[in-house]
This record gives sequence, C-alpha cells and structure tokens, in this order.
Amino acid sequence: MFDKILIANRGEIACRIIETARRNAVRTVAVYSDADEHARHVRLADEAVHIGAPEAANSYLKGDLLIEVAKKTGAQGIHPGYGFLSENAEFAEACAKAGITFIGPSADSIRAMGLKDKAKELMQEAGVPVVPGYQGKDQDPALLKSEADEIGYPVLIKAVAGGGGKGMRLVQKAEDFLSSLESCQREAKASFGNAHVLIEKYLTRPRHIEVQVFADSHGDAVHLFERDCSLQRRHQKVVEEAPAPDMPEAVRQAMGEAAVKAAKAISYCGAGTIEFIVDSGRGLTEDSFYFMEMNTRLQVEHPVTELITGQDLVEWQLRVASGDPLPLSQEQLALNGHAFEVRLYAEDPANNFLPQTGTLHHFRTPARDEHFRLDTGIEEGDEVSIYYDPMIAKLIVWDRTRTGALRQMARALRKTSVAGVRTNLEFLAAIFDHPAFRDGDVDTHFIEHHAEALLPSGKKAGMETLACAAVRILGRNGEGTDPFGWTDGWRMNMSLKAPLVFLEGEQRHEIIVEYLENGFRISGDVGEASVNHVHDEDGRIFLMMNGDREVHATVAEAGKDLTVFCDGRVHYLHHFVPGAEDAEEAGGSGVIVTPMPGKLSRLMVAEGDEVQAGQPLLVLEAMKMEHTLKAPVAGTVEKLSAGEGDQVSDGQVLVKITEPEQ
Repeated sequence: MFDKILIANRGEIACRIIETARRNAVRTVAVYSDADEHARHVRLADEAVHIGAPEAANSYLKGDLLIEVAKKTGAQGIHPGYGFLSENAEFAEACAKAGITFIGPSADSIRAMGLKDKAKELMQEAGVPVVPGYQGKDQDPALLKSEADEIGYPVLIKAVAGGGGKGMRLVQKAEDFLSSLESCQREAKASFGNAHVLIEKYLTRPRHIEVQVFADSHGDAVHLFERDCSLQRRHQKVVEEAPAPDMPEAVRQAMGEAAVKAAKAISYCGAGTIEFIVDSGRGLTEDSFYFMEMNTRLQVEHPVTELITGQDLVEWQLRVASGDPLPLSQEQLALNGHAFEVRLYAEDPANNFLPQTGTLHHFRTPARDEHFRLDTGIEEGDEVSIYYDPMIAKLIVWDRTRTGALRQMARALRKTSVAGVRTNLEFLAAIFDHPAFRDGDVDTHFIEHHAEALLPSGKKAGMETLACAAVRILGRNGEGTDPFGWTDGWRMNMSLKAPLVFLEGEQRHEIIVEYLENGFRISGDVGEASVNHVHDEDGRIFLMMNGDREVHATVAEAGKDLTVFCDGRVHYLHHFVPGAEDAEEAGGSGVIVTPMPGKLSRLMVAEGDEVQAGQPLLVLEAMKMEHTLKAPVAGTVEKLSAGEGDQVSDGQVLVKITEPEQ
C-alpha cells in the first residue's frame, strides 16, 4: 500500500478518495487552482499545492506540473479520479516514465478503449456483441450520410474520443444529418481535440446498463454486478441504481461474463466499467444487450455498487495499483439489497436546465447512516464556480429491496434543502414520485417522455408556502407569536395585523397576517387559513393549518430572498417592502441578457440583421457545455455588445432587438 498519493482532481471525487486514503493511513496531497483555494478537498487533504489559474487547461489538465508536484511532495502514486486526466493515455505513460504509479489502467488499455471505433472492433474480435453501425476511417460527410442512410434512421453520431454526453447527436431524419454532423464534430474538436466520429443504429427503447469490472496485475478479473443508468438527460446520467430492476439472473450472468471477457481482451488492470445498451423492446434477454463503450476509470456512480456489495472500490484501486491481487474472487462477491444515486446539480430545470453559479448560503441533508450516504465537494458557504461542472453533491441511499430504497430516496430528497443557487432538487423528487419509475418501467427516453410531469410546472406558491414564509419573516423580526413584539403591523378593532408582500417571478402575493389568541389568520390572493401550533427552529417550520393539516417546510433566507421547500416543491420568493425598493425590472422583451458568465464561442448575426422569434443568435460556452441563445422576438438587431471569442459576464446585455412596432 502507498504511504502518500497525489489526487489529480478536485471537488466531490477528490474528497471521496481522501476519505478512503485516511481509513488506510495513506497521506494525501491535494492540488488546487485559484478558484479552489478554499475548496473542501483542499481543507481535507494532509497537504495542498497550488497549480495555476481557474481554467482546467491551466491547472488540472497540466500533467507535467502534476507529476512535478508529486515528485516534490514525495507522492508515490497519482489518483486521477474521473474526468480531467483520468483517461489520458499520455499522462498515464508520463507517470510511468517518472517512476510514479498511475492509479488506473495502463496507457495501452486506455488507448485501446479510448477510441470508440477501435474499441468496437476489439470487442467484436473478443466475441462481445456490438451495435450495428459504421466506424471507418473515411470521414467524408457524404460517405457518413450514405452510411447513416443505409443503417436506417434514427442514428446516433458519436465522437470516437467522446464521453460525458459531449460529442453526441441523435439524428431522426436524413435531412438533419449534415447539420448535426457539423455540430457534433465542432463540439468534439473543442472538447477532445479529435473530430472523428462513428455512426450507430439508435435503439428506440434502449436501456443503459453497465457492469463494474475490476482486474489485477496477476491476470484475474471479476465483475461487481450491474448498474442501471437509463435515466438520462442529453445523454448525461441523472439517476443510477443497482442492481438493474427486473434483471433475470441468467442475463446478469451473461452480461457479467461478457464484461470480464472485454476486460481480459485488453489485459486490463484496475477499475473499469463496460457500458451496454439494451434493446428493452425485446425484454431483458441474453441476446438483447450490446457493447457500447468502456470507461477506463472509476465512475461517478460507483457508490451504488459499493452499497450493494459492501466493498470500497477506491480501496480496491489502491491495493491493485500497489500490486496486490484482487481482494475477493467472483465466488466471494454477492449482491445485498438495492441502492439509488441522484446527482444534485446547480441548474434551473424551469429554464432548460441552465447551469447556475453562486454561493451556497444554505445546504442541509439528512444525517448519514446505513441508509443514506452523501458524497460532496461543497459545504454550506462554498461557491459553485463558473469554471467546473455544477454538481453540488451525490445523494445515495440503500435498503433491502428496491421498494425500500425508493422510500429512502424520497425521504432524503424531502429532507435536503439548498439555497443560494437554483437546483434540480424538485425535478429529482418528481422522478421518484412518478409511478412508471417506481414500477421500474424505465429507458433512456424516460425524462423526455414524462417531461410534463417531471419538470417544474410553474405553479405559484399556495397558502402553505406563503404561511411558512410569513412565519419565518415575522419570527426573524422578533415578532413570532407574540403580538406585542410586532413592529410593522397595525391595530384595527383591537386586532393586530401585519401586511406582507412576496414576489415570485412576475407574480405578486399580498397577504395579511392577523394575530389571534391561539395563532394567526392569514388571508390574501390565495385564500384564507387559520394557523396555530407554530414552531420555527432555524428555518425548519412546523405549523397546523385549519386545525387538521400539518405542514412541514424549510425556509432559507438571504437578505430579503427566501427559498421555501414545502411538500416536494421549491419556491423562490422575495420579501418586497413597498417604498423601500423598486419592483420594476429593467430591460425589455427584445433584450438578451447573459444567463451566466462564459465565452461567446459563435455569433450568427450582425447589427442590422432581421431576425425571427426563436432564431438562434449566438452560442455561449459555459460550464463545459454549449448554450444556444435565441431571439425572444422578431425584429432588427440594433446592438451587439460582444464578439466571437469574448468573455462575457453574468447579466451582461448581449443583444438588443428592436421590434417592428418600436
């Protein structure tokens, strides 16, 4: 076992590796960019070294610098985590040349599986089933289109060096192929430095089921069963579970054996994942799964495998990289229970899942126990940066059955609250409340097909939410349930009343809170209700409405902004004080404002151009993704405030469109 390792990563996975290293008495060296100087992984590590500017290319992707830091600090190995340099063969090779152990597979194995076309050829030779498609060297657009036409639509265009949902386009009909190809190749070139693509037949009701494999340097390999990662949005996983629901034992065995065969075909060593696409329209059978790709690293979703096997996969990595044999044989590994993982993101589902940035002034989750685990690189008071992936945390649950695990996750989501940025928390809760998901009826189109039920409906705050917000405001002002402490109310016929105004987007809620002998009466545009048995413990609200309805909520405050978590819903309110602030918003319908900081990577119009409503105007590159901004109205482009390649700030007016009537 190592004495000291360097972790060439940041955030949640760096913290996760530190946790296992501590248990095994292995000292850790963290690295950090300017943006991560005060990050959680830096606080947890035994020592930390600054490596550069916030941009990953100037810090976490500087392999030569990371190796130099490892040498200077006496680290014997480098753990790459996932992302960044974890699947970079040149970096693995450079580590070996420097006499430092790369805690992962060999450079040859990474290369063998790094290009999807070559990987498919290897798997075919090894007898692993693959999806029909084209993975040739000829990248002429006309040839690629003819191959797609022959395969039959829909098809999937995939960057051979891609991953994480990037460099991938679904094409439903022939006339969209060339434009999708151009977009895919442009993104692939920018993300991976390689525009080469392959074409695959797209299965119309696919499930994404992957198998965790582990191999050592002594020629042994095992699988640690499967994970179902079918719930995806834009090819990125949202919910993962293990084992896969309704998986027949014979299919589990066939899939596991195929995964081990794939690992042995490339003399693999370390942790890896074989991803299969399953044609669920034919049911889960021994001939309905196809090799998709291999991830030559630890996966984001590895915790669900840990919970159902009782194994620490990071510890396995450290032991195998130290030259030890696999800790357990295939016969010694057993399934126990069911686990789910969700990825809590700083993003706005109501605004096309736009990534969010900001400081978490409030972050609460359930206490950790045998049923609940939290993996995170962020704590209350930390910042979600513009430079990296906006994942806040992974919430992981376990129980003896899938039904029990569903209940555990629903409970965990209800007891989680985050404020300071908008998140996908309500979206995740809606997934676990959906009857089809609870029944295990899932495929990779689940979110798309059930979007109306899953996405925030735009329903405004009701009486329960406003009552909780009112109780928090009055309690914060020292007013609470004691009428003589109220400072902004008035008496009318010996009745003490206080007016409150809350803004929710463009909606204005005006309510009157009236003190009664045994509680309050709240009235306004959403109706009227009596409230008693009020309890407010640091934003955790309990109250009884109309004598028979219990309401539990959490209210997080930042100045006059309130985030209310109530009954599975999240509402963003602003306590408006008439006369103290201006409720009118600047701007107009023809103004496009930067939704977040980033780089203007492509500009499609010029000043003076006539545009139609919905027409794409520019592409903003932020949070490692491309975001296309479209014209909100038809009219003439009057002003552009930035050009291609410019960095733009949050809230900057980018485009002003003059409508014809103006």
